[in-house]
Amino acid sequence: MKSLRALIIDDSSVMRKIVERSLRQAGLDLSEVKEAGNGAEALALLANTTVDLILCDINMPVMDGVQAILRIRMTRPDAKFICMTGNPEAGCPEGLVLLNKPFSAEKLLLSVNELLRPSVSTP
Repeated sequence: MKSLRALIIDDSSVMRKIVERSLRQAGLDLSEVKEAGNGAEALALLANTTVDLILCDINMPVMDGVQAILRIRMTRPDAKFICMTGNPEAGCPEGLVLLNKPFSAEKLLLSVNELLRPSVSTP
């Protein structure tokens, strides 16, 4: 797998660091990791950078994850997202991977690998 650029969006700086550390310890080749504390910060970051993977908390102040995902999809329809939440009732936009917190590093890596696996189309 090629080197990846990731954006981790979570209002908890501790959670952002845990996610990054889990991905690196699992052997994922991350060339660059950007962090944002809410959806508005993420949108500002994405104006000037490209990422391969976005891991986004759902419940955040200022702009929640669902709003951020919907806005990001307007300009980057092919963006790859993993939603993270500690609230099992929280909604995640349809078709996206949802990880309920707390999750293991193994579960996180399985979700990332599944999301980034090249799709094989059959004739």
